[in-house]
Amino acid sequence: MIRFEHIEFLYALILVPVFMVLFMLMKYWQRKALAKFGDSHLMLKLIPQLSKSRPLIKFIFLMLAFMSLVVAIANPQIGSRLEKAQRKGIDLIIALDVSNSMMAQDIKPNRLDASKQAIVKVIDKLQGDRIGLIIFAGRAYTQLPITTDYAAAKMFLSTVSPDMLPVQGTAIGEAIILSTNSFSDNEHNKSIIVISDGENHEGNALEAAESALEKGIKVYTIGMGLPEGGPIPEYTNGEITGYWKDSENNTVTTKLNEPILQQIAAAGEGYYVRANNSQAGLNKILEEIDKLEESEFETQTFSDYEDRFQYFIALALFLLIVEFIIVERKSKWTDRIKLFD
Repeated sequence: MIRFEHIEFLYALILVPVFMVLFMLMKYWQRKALAKFGDSHLMLKLIPQLSKSRPLIKFIFLMLAFMSLVVAIANPQIGSRLEKAQRKGIDLIIALDVSNSMMAQDIKPNRLDASKQAIVKVIDKLQGDRIGLIIFAGRAYTQLPITTDYAAAKMFLSTVSPDMLPVQGTAIGEAIILSTNSFSDNEHNKSIIVISDGENHEGNALEAAESALEKGIKVYTIGMGLPEGGPIPEYTNGEITGYWKDSENNTVTTKLNEPILQQIAAAGEGYYVRANNSQAGLNKILEEIDKLEESEFETQTFSDYEDRFQYFIALALFLLIVEFIIVERKSKWTDRIKLFD
Protein backbone atom coordinates (compact mmCIF):
# COMPACT_ATOMS: atom_id res chain seq x y z
CA MET A 1 0.00 0.00 0.00
CA ILE A 2 1.25 3.46 -0.92
CA ARG A 3 0.46 6.57 1.10
CA PHE A 4 1.84 10.09 1.52
CA GLU A 5 2.93 11.20 4.98
CA HIS A 6 2.33 14.89 4.15
CA ILE A 7 -0.21 14.76 1.32
CA GLU A 8 -1.04 18.47 1.66
CA PHE A 9 2.29 19.40 0.01
CA LEU A 10 1.08 17.87 -3.27
CA TYR A 11 -1.02 21.01 -3.76
CA ALA A 12 2.24 22.70 -4.77
CA LEU A 13 1.96 20.83 -8.10
CA ILE A 14 -0.69 23.41 -9.03
CA LEU A 15 2.24 25.77 -9.63
CA VAL A 16 3.42 23.72 -12.64
CA PRO A 17 0.83 25.09 -15.10
CA VAL A 18 1.50 28.58 -13.69
CA PHE A 19 5.21 28.19 -14.50
CA MET A 20 4.31 26.93 -17.98
CA VAL A 21 2.21 30.01 -18.69
CA LEU A 22 5.01 32.30 -17.45
CA PHE A 23 7.53 30.48 -19.65
CA MET A 24 5.35 30.88 -22.74
CA LEU A 25 4.86 34.58 -21.97
CA MET A 26 8.61 35.01 -21.61
CA LYS A 27 9.27 33.34 -24.98
CA TYR A 28 6.61 35.51 -26.60
CA TRP A 29 8.26 38.64 -25.17
CA GLN A 30 11.67 37.48 -26.44
CA ARG A 31 10.32 36.94 -29.98
CA LYS A 32 8.75 40.39 -30.01
CA ALA A 33 11.96 41.99 -28.72
CA LEU A 34 14.02 40.18 -31.41
CA ALA A 35 11.59 41.23 -34.15
CA LYS A 36 12.25 44.89 -33.36
CA PHE A 37 15.79 44.51 -34.69
CA GLY A 38 14.74 43.16 -38.10
CA ASP A 39 13.42 40.13 -39.96
CA SER A 40 13.38 37.08 -37.67
CA HIS A 41 14.92 34.72 -40.28
CA LEU A 42 17.75 37.17 -40.92
CA MET A 43 18.37 37.65 -37.19
CA LEU A 44 18.65 33.87 -36.69
CA LYS A 45 21.34 33.74 -39.37
CA LEU A 46 23.18 36.59 -37.64
CA ILE A 47 23.00 34.71 -34.31
CA PRO A 48 23.88 31.11 -35.27
CA GLN A 49 24.52 30.19 -31.63
CA LEU A 50 20.87 30.81 -30.72
CA SER A 51 18.97 27.58 -30.09
CA LYS A 52 15.21 27.29 -30.27
CA SER A 53 14.87 23.95 -28.54
CA ARG A 54 17.38 24.11 -25.68
CA PRO A 55 15.56 26.67 -23.48
CA LEU A 56 12.43 24.53 -23.74
CA ILE A 57 14.37 21.36 -22.89
CA LYS A 58 15.97 23.08 -19.87
CA PHE A 59 12.55 24.25 -18.72
CA ILE A 60 11.11 20.72 -18.99
CA PHE A 61 13.95 19.33 -16.89
CA LEU A 62 13.40 22.06 -14.30
CA MET A 63 9.68 21.28 -14.09
CA LEU A 64 10.36 17.55 -13.73
CA ALA A 65 12.87 18.31 -10.97
CA PHE A 66 10.35 20.57 -9.22
CA MET A 67 7.65 17.88 -9.33
CA SER A 68 10.09 15.29 -7.99
CA LEU A 69 10.99 17.56 -5.08
CA VAL A 70 7.31 18.16 -4.27
CA VAL A 71 6.65 14.42 -4.20
CA ALA A 72 9.74 13.94 -2.03
CA ILE A 73 8.51 16.54 0.48
CA ALA A 74 5.12 14.80 0.60
CA ASN A 75 7.13 11.66 1.50
CA PRO A 76 5.58 8.66 -0.28
CA GLN A 77 5.58 5.60 1.93
CA ILE A 78 5.11 1.93 1.14
CA GLY A 79 3.77 -0.68 3.51
CA SER A 80 6.78 -2.85 4.07
CA ARG A 81 5.34 -5.78 5.97
CA LEU A 82 1.91 -7.32 5.52
CA GLU A 83 0.63 -9.13 8.58
CA LYS A 84 -2.34 -11.41 9.05
CA ALA A 85 -3.99 -11.16 12.41
CA GLN A 86 -7.13 -12.38 14.12
CA ARG A 87 -9.23 -9.45 15.26
CA LYS A 88 -12.46 -9.29 17.18
CA GLY A 89 -14.89 -6.49 16.44
CA ILE A 90 -17.75 -5.24 14.33
CA ASP A 91 -18.01 -3.73 10.87
CA LEU A 92 -19.00 -0.09 10.86
CA ILE A 93 -19.66 2.26 7.94
CA ILE A 94 -20.18 5.97 8.49
CA ALA A 95 -22.20 7.78 5.81
CA LEU A 96 -21.31 11.47 6.03
CA ASP A 97 -23.39 14.25 4.48
CA VAL A 98 -21.11 16.73 2.68
CA SER A 99 -23.78 18.92 1.08
CA ASN A 100 -23.42 22.70 1.23
CA SER A 101 -25.92 22.96 4.09
CA MET A 102 -23.40 21.09 6.28
CA MET A 103 -21.25 24.24 6.20
CA ALA A 104 -23.80 26.09 8.38
CA GLN A 105 -22.26 27.30 11.63
CA ASP A 106 -25.11 26.72 14.06
CA ILE A 107 -22.82 23.95 15.39
CA LYS A 108 -19.26 25.18 15.82
CA PRO A 109 -17.02 25.43 13.87
CA ASN A 110 -19.59 24.17 11.35
CA ARG A 111 -21.70 21.05 10.94
CA LEU A 112 -19.22 19.26 8.66
CA ASP A 113 -16.08 20.01 10.68
CA ALA A 114 -17.85 19.06 13.90
CA SER A 115 -18.83 15.75 12.28
CA LYS A 116 -15.25 15.10 11.13
CA GLN A 117 -13.86 15.88 14.60
CA ALA A 118 -16.34 13.47 16.17
CA ILE A 119 -15.48 10.72 13.67
CA VAL A 120 -11.76 11.11 14.46
CA LYS A 121 -12.56 10.60 18.16
CA VAL A 122 -14.52 7.48 17.25
CA ILE A 123 -11.62 6.10 15.22
CA ASP A 124 -9.31 6.65 18.19
CA LYS A 125 -11.58 4.48 20.30
CA LEU A 126 -11.86 1.58 17.86
CA GLN A 127 -10.11 -1.64 18.83
CA GLY A 128 -10.22 -4.39 16.25
CA ASP A 129 -13.33 -3.00 14.55
CA ARG A 130 -13.41 -2.29 10.84
CA ILE A 131 -14.56 1.07 9.54
CA GLY A 132 -15.54 2.47 6.14
CA LEU A 133 -16.53 5.94 4.98
CA ILE A 134 -19.26 6.92 2.50
CA ILE A 135 -19.79 10.56 1.53
CA PHE A 136 -22.96 11.88 -0.05
CA ALA A 137 -24.79 14.96 -1.22
CA GLY A 138 -26.96 14.59 -4.33
CA ARG A 139 -25.10 11.31 -4.99
CA ALA A 140 -23.24 8.88 -2.74
CA TYR A 141 -19.63 7.77 -3.19
CA THR A 142 -17.22 5.48 -1.38
CA GLN A 143 -14.49 7.58 0.21
CA LEU A 144 -12.83 4.66 2.05
CA PRO A 145 -13.61 0.93 1.69
CA ILE A 146 -14.05 -0.91 4.97
CA THR A 147 -10.67 -1.38 6.66
CA THR A 148 -8.79 -1.69 9.94
CA ASP A 149 -6.22 0.89 8.80
CA TYR A 150 -7.26 3.70 11.12
CA ALA A 151 -4.48 6.01 9.91
CA ALA A 152 -5.80 5.75 6.37
CA ALA A 153 -9.34 6.42 7.65
CA LYS A 154 -8.19 9.68 9.26
CA MET A 155 -6.26 10.70 6.15
CA PHE A 156 -9.23 10.15 3.82
CA LEU A 157 -11.56 11.89 6.27
CA SER A 158 -9.34 14.98 6.38
CA THR A 159 -9.78 15.54 2.63
CA VAL A 160 -13.59 15.55 2.71
CA SER A 161 -15.29 18.78 1.61
CA PRO A 162 -18.49 19.82 -0.24
CA ASP A 163 -16.40 20.62 -3.32
CA MET A 164 -15.77 16.90 -3.84
CA LEU A 165 -19.32 16.23 -5.04
CA PRO A 166 -20.72 18.08 -8.07
CA VAL A 167 -24.38 17.24 -7.40
CA GLN A 168 -26.03 18.88 -4.40
CA GLY A 169 -28.86 17.40 -2.38
CA THR A 170 -29.18 14.91 0.47
CA ALA A 171 -29.37 11.40 -1.01
CA ILE A 172 -29.57 9.53 2.30
CA GLY A 173 -31.29 6.54 0.71
CA GLU A 174 -28.54 6.11 -1.89
CA ALA A 175 -25.90 6.44 0.85
CA ILE A 176 -27.54 3.68 2.91
CA ILE A 177 -27.81 1.40 -0.14
CA LEU A 178 -24.15 1.97 -1.03
CA SER A 179 -23.14 1.38 2.60
CA THR A 180 -25.13 -1.86 2.71
CA ASN A 181 -23.47 -3.12 -0.47
CA SER A 182 -20.02 -2.14 0.82
CA PHE A 183 -20.03 -4.75 3.58
CA SER A 184 -18.31 -8.02 2.81
CA ASP A 185 -20.42 -11.17 2.80
CA ASN A 186 -19.65 -12.58 6.24
CA GLU A 187 -21.26 -13.23 9.59
CA HIS A 188 -19.89 -10.12 11.32
CA ASN A 189 -22.23 -7.74 13.06
CA LYS A 190 -22.65 -4.70 10.87
CA SER A 191 -23.91 -1.18 11.49
CA ILE A 192 -24.38 2.03 9.51
CA ILE A 193 -24.20 5.51 11.03
CA VAL A 194 -25.72 8.29 8.94
CA ILE A 195 -24.53 11.79 9.89
CA SER A 196 -26.64 14.47 8.21
CA ASP A 197 -28.82 17.53 8.72
CA GLY A 198 -31.56 15.89 6.63
CA GLU A 199 -31.96 19.11 4.64
CA ASN A 200 -33.39 18.75 1.11
CA HIS A 201 -33.94 15.07 1.81
CA GLU A 202 -34.54 12.88 -1.24
CA GLY A 203 -36.83 9.83 -1.17
CA ASN A 204 -36.35 6.08 -0.55
CA ALA A 205 -34.29 6.44 2.67
CA LEU A 206 -36.86 4.53 4.77
CA GLU A 207 -36.99 1.70 2.25
CA ALA A 208 -33.17 1.58 2.16
CA ALA A 209 -33.00 1.36 5.97
CA GLU A 210 -35.60 -1.42 6.02
CA SER A 211 -33.68 -3.29 3.31
CA ALA A 212 -30.45 -2.98 5.32
CA LEU A 213 -32.22 -4.31 8.42
CA GLU A 214 -33.42 -7.35 6.46
CA LYS A 215 -29.73 -8.14 5.91
CA GLY A 216 -28.99 -7.80 9.63
CA ILE A 217 -27.55 -4.29 9.37
CA LYS A 218 -28.83 -1.69 11.84
CA VAL A 219 -28.99 1.95 10.79
CA TYR A 220 -28.24 4.73 13.27
CA THR A 221 -28.62 8.44 12.57
CA ILE A 222 -27.11 11.63 13.98
CA GLY A 223 -28.75 14.97 13.31
CA MET A 224 -26.16 17.68 12.73
CA GLY A 225 -27.68 21.09 13.36
CA LEU A 226 -29.94 23.00 15.70
CA PRO A 227 -33.73 23.42 15.37
CA GLU A 228 -33.38 27.16 14.72
CA GLY A 229 -30.80 26.42 12.00
CA GLY A 230 -28.40 28.89 10.46
CA PRO A 231 -27.34 30.53 7.17
CA ILE A 232 -25.05 28.79 4.66
CA PRO A 233 -21.77 30.71 4.23
CA GLU A 234 -20.23 31.50 0.86
CA TYR A 235 -16.44 31.37 0.72
CA THR A 236 -13.81 33.12 -1.38
CA ASN A 237 -10.18 32.10 -0.82
CA GLY A 238 -11.14 30.51 2.49
CA GLU A 239 -12.90 33.62 3.82
CA ILE A 240 -16.65 34.07 4.33
CA THR A 241 -17.82 36.70 1.85
CA GLY A 242 -21.58 36.34 2.32
CA TYR A 243 -24.43 33.89 2.74
CA TRP A 244 -26.62 31.94 0.35
CA LYS A 245 -29.71 33.81 -0.82
CA ASP A 246 -32.87 32.67 -2.55
CA SER A 247 -34.38 34.07 -5.75
CA GLU A 248 -35.92 36.94 -3.76
CA ASN A 249 -32.52 37.85 -2.27
CA ASN A 250 -33.46 36.57 1.19
CA THR A 251 -30.79 34.80 3.22
CA VAL A 252 -31.39 31.03 3.18
CA THR A 253 -31.64 29.38 6.59
CA THR A 254 -30.92 25.66 6.73
CA LYS A 255 -32.69 23.81 9.55
CA LEU A 256 -32.24 20.34 10.95
CA ASN A 257 -34.82 17.95 9.47
CA GLU A 258 -35.13 15.88 12.62
CA PRO A 259 -38.30 13.89 11.81
CA ILE A 260 -36.86 12.15 8.74
CA LEU A 261 -33.69 11.16 10.60
CA GLN A 262 -35.79 9.75 13.45
CA GLN A 263 -37.89 7.78 10.97
CA ILE A 264 -34.78 6.36 9.26
CA ALA A 265 -33.34 5.21 12.60
CA ALA A 266 -36.69 3.63 13.53
CA ALA A 267 -36.90 1.83 10.18
CA GLY A 268 -33.38 0.48 10.68
CA GLU A 269 -34.04 -0.42 14.34
CA GLY A 270 -31.18 1.87 15.25
CA TYR A 271 -30.87 4.89 17.45
CA TYR A 272 -31.22 8.62 16.76
CA VAL A 273 -29.20 11.36 18.45
CA ARG A 274 -29.23 15.10 17.84
CA ALA A 275 -25.83 16.77 18.00
CA ASN A 276 -25.20 20.10 19.67
CA ASN A 277 -22.23 22.34 20.37
CA SER A 278 -21.04 20.26 23.33
CA GLN A 279 -21.14 16.76 21.82
CA ALA A 280 -21.91 15.14 18.48
CA GLY A 281 -23.84 12.15 19.79
CA LEU A 282 -21.52 9.46 18.45
CA ASN A 283 -20.65 8.22 21.94
CA LYS A 284 -24.26 7.31 22.69
CA ILE A 285 -24.58 5.44 19.43
CA LEU A 286 -21.26 3.65 19.99
CA GLU A 287 -22.54 2.48 23.37
CA GLU A 288 -25.47 0.90 21.58
CA ILE A 289 -23.22 -0.63 18.92
CA ASP A 290 -20.86 -1.99 21.59
CA LYS A 291 -23.73 -4.10 22.88
CA LEU A 292 -23.62 -6.07 19.63
CA GLU A 293 -21.77 -9.34 19.78
CA GLU A 294 -18.28 -9.01 18.38
CA SER A 295 -17.08 -11.51 15.77
CA GLU A 296 -13.57 -12.75 15.12
CA PHE A 297 -12.18 -12.17 11.65
CA GLU A 298 -8.86 -12.37 9.86
CA THR A 299 -7.46 -9.13 8.52
CA GLN A 300 -4.38 -8.02 6.64
CA THR A 301 -2.61 -4.87 7.79
CA PHE A 302 0.62 -3.11 6.95
CA SER A 303 2.51 -3.15 10.22
CA ASP A 304 5.21 -0.74 9.09
CA TYR A 305 5.75 1.86 6.40
CA GLU A 306 9.05 2.72 4.75
CA ASP A 307 9.91 6.18 3.41
CA ARG A 308 10.59 6.49 -0.31
CA PHE A 309 11.33 10.25 -0.54
CA GLN A 310 15.03 9.61 -1.16
CA TYR A 311 14.36 8.19 -4.65
CA PHE A 312 12.57 11.36 -5.70
CA ILE A 313 15.32 13.57 -4.26
CA ALA A 314 17.89 11.59 -6.24
CA LEU A 315 15.77 11.95 -9.38
CA ALA A 316 15.44 15.71 -8.81
CA LEU A 317 19.21 16.09 -8.39
CA PHE A 318 19.85 14.12 -11.57
CA LEU A 319 17.40 16.29 -13.52
CA LEU A 320 18.97 19.48 -12.16
CA ILE A 321 22.45 18.29 -13.13
CA VAL A 322 21.27 17.51 -16.66
CA GLU A 323 19.55 20.91 -16.86
CA PHE A 324 22.77 22.59 -15.73
CA ILE A 325 24.86 20.74 -18.33
CA ILE A 326 22.60 21.78 -21.19
CA VAL A 327 23.63 25.28 -22.26
CA GLU A 328 21.11 27.53 -23.94
CA ARG A 329 23.42 28.52 -26.81
CA LYS A 330 25.11 26.28 -29.32
CA SER A 331 28.85 25.77 -29.10
CA LYS A 332 31.47 23.88 -31.09
CA TRP A 333 31.73 20.91 -28.74
CA THR A 334 27.94 20.52 -28.40
CA ASP A 335 27.56 20.73 -32.17
CA ARG A 336 29.81 17.66 -32.45
CA ILE A 337 27.52 15.71 -30.10
CA LYS A 338 24.36 16.95 -31.88
CA LEU A 339 22.22 15.82 -28.99
CA PHE A 340 20.15 19.02 -29.04
CA ASP A 341 19.68 21.43 -31.92
